[in-house]
This record gives sequence, C-alpha cells and structure tokens, in this order.
Amino acid sequence: MHKKYSIGILLIAIYIVILFTIPPLVFEKSVTPIIAGITVIMVAIYVLLGLDIIHRTAIAIFGAILSIILAIVLGSFQAENSLDFVIESIDFNTIGLLLGMMIMVAILGETGVFHQVGIKLGKISKGNVWILMLLLCTFTSVASMFVDNVTTILLMIPVTLSITRTLRIHPIPFIMAQVMVSNIGGAATLIGDPPNILIGSAAGIDFNSFLIYMGPTIAIVFGFSLLLIKLFFKKELKVEQKLEQQEDIQQLMHRDENAILIHHKGLLIKSLIVLIGVIILFSLQTITHLEVSIVAIGGAAVLLIISRVSLEKILHEVDWATLLFFVGLFVIVGVAEHAGLINILANLALDITGGNPWVTFVMVIWLAGIASAFVDNIPFTTTMIPLIHTLNGDPTIAASFGSESGYQFSPLWWALALGADLGGNGTLIGSSAGVVAAGLSEKFGHHISFTRWIRIGFPLMLITLAIGTVVLYGFLLFLH
Repeated sequence: MHKKYSIGILLIAIYIVILFTIPPLVFEKSVTPIIAGITVIMVAIYVLLGLDIIHRTAIAIFGAILSIILAIVLGSFQAENSLDFVIESIDFNTIGLLLGMMIMVAILGETGVFHQVGIKLGKISKGNVWILMLLLCTFTSVASMFVDNVTTILLMIPVTLSITRTLRIHPIPFIMAQVMVSNIGGAATLIGDPPNILIGSAAGIDFNSFLIYMGPTIAIVFGFSLLLIKLFFKKELKVEQKLEQQEDIQQLMHRDENAILIHHKGLLIKSLIVLIGVIILFSLQTITHLEVSIVAIGGAAVLLIISRVSLEKILHEVDWATLLFFVGLFVIVGVAEHAGLINILANLALDITGGNPWVTFVMVIWLAGIASAFVDNIPFTTTMIPLIHTLNGDPTIAASFGSESGYQFSPLWWALALGADLGGNGTLIGSSAGVVAAGLSEKFGHHISFTRWIRIGFPLMLITLAIGTVVLYGFLLFLH
C-alpha cells in the first residue's frame, strides 16, 4: 500500500512539473491558475483510480468538493453561487434514468426471471465458456440498439452473475465484454447510447436516419470486437474451460429454470408490462418530448405501487455508491468546463486540421474517442455539440458537408457519435454502462479495478476506433 502511495505521489509530481514547464517553453503560453488546478485534481483522481487505493465514489466526491473550493478561491465564481453551480453541473436526467431503472430492475429481480434466462443461456451453451460469451455478447449488443445501454447492463449483469455462479466460473471477463459490446451496439441507434440522444436532439436526426447511417458501420465493428474479445480473454477463457467439471454442467442441464419464476408470475407480468411501456416511451421521445429520467422514474413509481413490494428492500438494492460517483464526476467536469479546459482541448485539436473537412472528420472521431475514455461521454458530448455547430457553419466545411453537397446530416455528427460511443470502452469511467457494471459487480463481491479494465478496454477502443473510422468514411463516400 505504501508503494502505491509513493507511485501516486511521484506521478502527480511529474505531471505538475510538465504542466509548468512545457507550455511556456514549447507554446510560449503560461497556464492559468484555474486550468492548472483543475487539471492537477483530475490527474490525481485518475492516478488514484488507476492505483485502486481508495474507493472510486469517495475519490469522486472529495475531488468534487476540492474542485468547488478551488474555483471559489481563484474567483471563478462566487461562494454564494456554488450550490447553483453544483446543481447545474449534475446531469439529473442521467441520475434519474439510472435511479428509475435500478428500482425497476430490482423489482424484476424479485421474480426470478434473471435466474431463468441465465439457466437457459447456460443450457444452450452446454457449459462451453466461449459459446456462453458469444451468446451473452450478441444478446447484449442487439438489446442495446433498442434499449439504452445502461438499462441493458442493469438487466444483463444479474443474468451473467447467475449463470457464472452456477458453472463456478469467474464473471469479470463476461461482464467486461458485455459492457464493451453494449457501448458498441448502442452506437447504432438514436436511443442506444445517451450521447446519441443528445446528438439527435441537437442535429434533428430521427431514429431511422441514425440507424441507416450508423447501423452498417457498427455491425462491422461489432464483428471485429467479438474477435478482439476472444483474443484478449483467450487465456482466461481457456483456464475456465479447463476448470469446468462435467458434473456441474450435468447439474445445470437438469435444473428447472421455471421453479422460482412460477411463484411470481403475477409480479413478472406487471414488471414486464411497465418495462415495455417505459421502453416504448423511450423510443417515442421525439414525439412525446418527455425526458428519459421522467419516464424511468415514472415507471418505477407505477411499478412500486402496483407490485406492492417492500419499498425498503427495493431501495436497499439501489446502487447508491454508483449514483454518488456520477454526481462527483459531473461536478468535477462542470468545473473543468467552466474553466475552459475542455474547450481549449477541443479547439486546439480542431485547429490542427486547418479547416480540411475530412481531416476534421477524422480528428473529431479520435478527439471524441480519446477524451470520452477519460471524461464521461455525456458531458463531453454536450460540450462538443456547439463546437460541431460552429464547424458546420465554416464555409469550407459547409461546402463539403452541407445540404447542398448532398448530405442530409453533416458527417461531423456521425463522427462525434462514433468517437463518443466507442471511446467509452477505453476506461472504467468512460461510459455510464461501465460505471454501473462495476458498481453492480462490486455489490456481488467481484471488484473490477481501473487498471484491469484499461489493459483490455483501451487497446480494444483504439482498434475499434480505427476500424470504425475507415468503415464510416468509406460508407459516407459510397452513399454520396
């Protein structure tokens, strides 16, 4: 533990030295105190997450408080406005969506339906870990196209834990793989990933157009991602295959998956009706204009009333640590945005392109991808949207990507969606689905460290981004 603390302090010290020496020497520009302070805080948070010294929720909340104090001391905003700033920084739409879905999933879990699905998938795979991985990943990816990927992960993690517990195999490779393909599958549709909803609203993109433009690219990326997952988890899956015991598989094949479910049919029917209704309202958001958080919390409230389950028991199942982690993260990013850090990064990268439309297209993909691995893709997408609007108004880019050139929607919107969605796989905190999955896993005694995730997620993100860039570029040229 002392060695980890020493490494952490050394890394933070190295960054501080770089921060105050490189910009003046190379760019002949000094870093403002607020930019320096918030970047040091963010780097320190990532170092602590990477070394897995303190619980991530405690780090995020402490970092949020430290960021607010820093902003007040340096005069970024007044102390009396700090509460208003915190409230504005928190994306309550995301928090409400997560809370509502957690409550509904907890009630649905009371029916035993997750146990049933897990046993059925296990029977189909006949205990073969790679077939089981393929089944879980395919189902999760397809489901994420029509249900936002956070909801999909909330539904699928209990299934995964159930079946891996039955076969006595380690669940973490399966959980990590499902989160990654969920982020990939969710990129295909307007409602599959939260950044897509933001982009669709800003650009006026409908559900069908999103699927037509992004669907083919994501289908190819998904195929490659399965090969990468098999490659990256080959050693672990091979070990698990050797450890399988025939009697465990036989026991699984003879289990009655309906034994628990039969006693809760009424609750299952009520839960499914409400859940399907919520999903339908999600898909009709462009018509109803209801925020997803209102729909999710409304569905949770209705289900709590008609199911008559114990409220205390259900609230105990809610992953409050994950919700608080999001709150802290939103505040830290809010201070960074207010200080101008994210805009500086985005403008610097976009200036490098020199206004070339297709170079800008590639830059947006990779900027969004790399940044979304370290900053949650929801606030980053929110920051990027006005920049994309500005770029689309540039005469050179408008001439190539505007409606007169034959594009219904600027390719820069698809670039932002691809980068933000796939980039979320890079680190444990890059996507909401990853954070939720880690929280659920830890709740059941399976800790996923920041470093373990990045060893698999970051290489997979880089490769899928490269494949996605080439395929989307070729597809857009083919269409026009």
